[in-house]
Amino acid sequence: MEIFHSIILGIVEGLTEFLPISSTAHIDLARVALSIEATDFIKSFEIIIQLGAIMAIVFLYFKKLFSWKVIRSLTIAFIPTGIIGFVLYKIIKEYLLGNTLVIAVALVIGGIIILIFEKKYNSISEPERGIETLTVRELLLLGTAQALAVIPGVSRSGAVIIFGRAIKVPRSLITEFSFLLAVPTMLLASIYDIYKSGFSITTQEWGSIAIGFVTAFIVAYFVVKIFLRYIRKHSFSIFGWYRIILGIIVFILIFWA
Repeated sequence: MEIFHSIILGIVEGLTEFLPISSTAHIDLARVALSIEATDFIKSFEIIIQLGAIMAIVFLYFKKLFSWKVIRSLTIAFIPTGIIGFVLYKIIKEYLLGNTLVIAVALVIGGIIILIFEKKYNSISEPERGIETLTVRELLLLGTAQALAVIPGVSRSGAVIIFGRAIKVPRSLITEFSFLLAVPTMLLASIYDIYKSGFSITTQEWGSIAIGFVTAFIVAYFVVKIFLRYIRKHSFSIFGWYRIILGIIVFILIFWA
């Protein structure tokens, strides 16, 4: 992989990780556009550089992230995500990552769901809440929702946000919680992938990962700030339409190529 490729994929990851449009789908599509083969290394690269974007959350939410109440909530929510991810790891890496048809279907379905939920819940006004008010039931549901993101094209943050809105968690809270829940999820996913694949990655390949990792961190740092300002005054509908349009384009390219 060339340095240019690492930078481009890092930028794509940083731009899309925290938006409800699926960073995995966008990295895979960017990989195809750059004519990069979906090797085991590339699949590991895609997983590990997501941690770079997640580190922006650690930097921005350091004090909140390491409070006992938040750690407790994240631990409970991570349980279903961790179990499902561990059980399905081999299937995810061998059959789902790099599957363009799966991505196209997930993008369109996810976009439709976002539009439906925004129309139903956007006008509902809920009192402000803190993370410590989330019940065990709510946390487990949100963790289960995040686990759906093992399917490329299903946005991790999008799934958490949609489920959160469905159980009437305020939009600002569920958006912030989706950011924080990504930290243990991607940290452990990266560690597990390194454990499974790290010894087969060459020094040069680790260099490519490092470039993508740092690039994703820098871009994500600014995207999170902009996104948080955006959702205070706007709905998620634009992301729903974007997903549908992109999914249709991918379908056309698949069947006309």
